[in-house]
Amino acid sequence: MSKQTRRQFLEDSLLATAAEAAGEDVGKPLGPSDKLGVAVLGVRGQGTFHCTKFINNSATEILYICDPDRKVGQEQAETVATNQGRRPKFVTDMRRAFDDPAVDIVSIATPNHWHALAGIWAMQAGKDVYVEKPVSHFVSEGRSLIAAARRYDRICQTGTQVRSSPGVRQAMEFLHSGALGETTLARGLCYNHRKSIGPKGNYPVPAHIDYNLWCGPAPDGPLTRPRFHYDWHWQWDYGNGDLANQGVHQMDVARWGLGVDRLSSGVISYGGRFEYEDAAQTPNTIVTIRDYGNKSLVFEVQELKTIRYRGVDVGVIFKTSEGYLVNPGNYSATAFDNDGNVIKSFGGSGLAGDHFGNFIAAVLSRRTDKLHAEILEGHLSSALCHTSNISYRIGELVSPAEVQERLDSISSHENTQQTWERTREHLTANDVDVAKKRVRLGPWLKFDPDREAFADSPRADTYLARNDRPGFVVPKPDKV
Repeated sequence: MSKQTRRQFLEDSLLATAAEAAGEDVGKPLGPSDKLGVAVLGVRGQGTFHCTKFINNSATEILYICDPDRKVGQEQAETVATNQGRRPKFVTDMRRAFDDPAVDIVSIATPNHWHALAGIWAMQAGKDVYVEKPVSHFVSEGRSLIAAARRYDRICQTGTQVRSSPGVRQAMEFLHSGALGETTLARGLCYNHRKSIGPKGNYPVPAHIDYNLWCGPAPDGPLTRPRFHYDWHWQWDYGNGDLANQGVHQMDVARWGLGVDRLSSGVISYGGRFEYEDAAQTPNTIVTIRDYGNKSLVFEVQELKTIRYRGVDVGVIFKTSEGYLVNPGNYSATAFDNDGNVIKSFGGSGLAGDHFGNFIAAVLSRRTDKLHAEILEGHLSSALCHTSNISYRIGELVSPAEVQERLDSISSHENTQQTWERTREHLTANDVDVAKKRVRLGPWLKFDPDREAFADSPRADTYLARNDRPGFVVPKPDKV
């Protein structure tokens, strides 16, 4: 069966699956050789969810499990074999899977620093790609992913699953229709309690991990955190903090609701890593304010013990001229008038939608426009997180009075002083004396959305990309 014939057969089979669910006779099921071949990269955390979604889709079969951790990878290969009925190959080096013409799809759930290069390599090899959020580790990498998708005519979906939620999609349509008036502010919240990751030190890399492959584009310096897996999120060489971990989902919804399809013209961030002195580098408290002219986007991360804001700990609140809309970090939303009365609720059955199903349908039809979270969307939302972190990283430790003075000079559609006071109260409740500890306050950075570079800060520009290790260089957009 030719690839084109197989794609048509699979597309028809997806329709047959829906018909079967409705009680119709659909005839013979798919055979293993008729399915789209999948390679899943990174299977300790979110990658296990990827495996489940592909196993449960009649159009796909997992052919490869790829992970530099041999123990984790082999265990997941056995799990897939049990649930799928056929054992996938296990490899530590993803490039072996890319070389196999039987692989149609590469699904990426590696640490952040691998997302862009793995996606580019896969698309260069002719594969379609599902890449977890944030799609990049640096702003420039996102543009390289977009360039690869366009040049090689590949389907590339971002792992922001809320985009496939019917309830949230309906809520966004309601917001964009003007039914609540003009939307002037989106406030993203990531109140997600995180404990210390342990003392900074020099720890042995587990023997079953190929550390060279795990590091990839990142520096291959010593392991300085006690727990190898997951805690890389809080170290700049590999992760981007909770702002671009959990928070990127809410940043995406915030940008979606505002209806903006570019980066903002200005950004300022403040915060710090309070209470803990550990191996982590990223802030556990950060507020970022972004300027879109007639709209503003504010984002708050609080990882210490906290209380909800307007009943939300992880989610987005949109302020409009006629009321507000709340997405409480899941697959529902509620619209209120200015007096707090419910106008309309969005949700119901199938709240989460099927983000992987949307991706697979686009792969079969070759319809990029049908993707709910095409790579451009993923790039913009990820880059908002990265540039927010940049303002914080080049900031200075200042007194509370200096924070207040700087915020007074900012023109925004939100009450910047009120947010600052809530942040201070949050820190005080966690026994943090900001007058002694001080707050890291970034500069107000002007940004050129067309060039995707800072307007007048060469220092900030140096954080838009990095010099990758030889053999693992993420190509520039014009070099993919």
